[in-house]
Amino acid sequence: MQKTISFHTLGCKLNFAETSTIIKKFTDNGFVKVKFGEKADVSIINTCTVTSQADKKSRQAIKKAVKKSEGAKVIVVGCSAQLHQQELAGIEGVTFVATAKDKFNVYDLYQKTEKENTLFSCEIEDVNDYESAYSVGDRTRSFLKVQDGCDYVCSYCTIPLARGKSRNTFVKDIVNQANEIAENGFQEIVLTGVNIGDFGKSTNETFFDLIKGLDKVEKIKRYRISSIEPNLLTTEIISFVAKSDKFLPHFHIPLQAGSDKILALMKRRYNSKLFKNKILEIHKAIPDAFFGIDVIVGFPGETIEDFKKTYDLLSELPISFLHIFPYSDRENTVSVSMKNKLNGSEINHRAALLKKLSDKKHLEFYQKHIGRSYEVLFESQNIEGKMHGFTSNYIKVETIFDKNLINKIKSVKLSEENIKF
Repeated sequence: MQKTISFHTLGCKLNFAETSTIIKKFTDNGFVKVKFGEKADVSIINTCTVTSQADKKSRQAIKKAVKKSEGAKVIVVGCSAQLHQQELAGIEGVTFVATAKDKFNVYDLYQKTEKENTLFSCEIEDVNDYESAYSVGDRTRSFLKVQDGCDYVCSYCTIPLARGKSRNTFVKDIVNQANEIAENGFQEIVLTGVNIGDFGKSTNETFFDLIKGLDKVEKIKRYRISSIEPNLLTTEIISFVAKSDKFLPHFHIPLQAGSDKILALMKRRYNSKLFKNKILEIHKAIPDAFFGIDVIVGFPGETIEDFKKTYDLLSELPISFLHIFPYSDRENTVSVSMKNKLNGSEINHRAALLKKLSDKKHLEFYQKHIGRSYEVLFESQNIEGKMHGFTSNYIKVETIFDKNLINKIKSVKLSEENIKF
């Protein structure tokens, strides 16, 4: 009888790429995938620790796997697994926790681990290898890992503690992986990492070198660049994307705060003027570009005036959507010991104001494209007889389900009826 495996991924696109690579070792050895929450022989949870809420959701997912698959080997990996090794390994029903150094050795560890609550521990300083990864499965887009780790020391962030130093493999290796993805039938790749603009430290190359190399992969029609720091988004990258037929006009850029005082407390490597000028530079070169912006609300010391600077800056710029993160204390960070903490109700109030602004900006962005035609890559999901896809600039389009449209790029004239807000 074939063995079954379920899995659940929390957090970023990078985690999804890594989960897919971990699971492939099981399926290559005869395991059959089942939905998470169904009974399985093995259940893997790839955790996230970017916020306290992410840690909470990770613990909940682990306990769900234990409950739903009684007798299964429950395996925990990911960022929360690195930062909370003992705690997660101690959860009743967990077979083992594999920290950063052993994340990609899970299949081998599974074969030899019988005792519950085993911990394969490591110090993050000892994690120096780069492990390639990309996602395959039901999606029409593949998440391709191009970089790992981060050398920044932002005062609120634990990710360097969970993933280690910035590192990558060679451009030629990633180009080869893109060709493999193309052979699997994918038409779109999302480039993922922790700090992808920092690509090249390990190999004496640059992120610009990378996108030039990937642009030459014939069978891949579309690339999206995931989150990239504004100080690393160079004019040559912007100009290249503006001229490229493959790199899409879709930018995910962290601001975090519009107050230079708060940015300095966060230890960010730019100020509000640089951010503003970068958005305007891109908008001038690529007027239809979609901008998804990360914002942290309620950072220690954030006054009403500081928040207003963030709000006003975002109001005046041609941004399309906000990813809003209410500040939460993270162990082993500088900000945890900062003074002038805001209470939860005030943080939630400010987050709600930004959510309203985001909804307004998002709707305006969609509406200004009504009546225009865009290329849409349709996905496979069938929800009540409908399917959806995304334009190059990330407008969600809905139509009647047609299996012949799956993984096809079609020109669609946008209307109030087919735009899915």
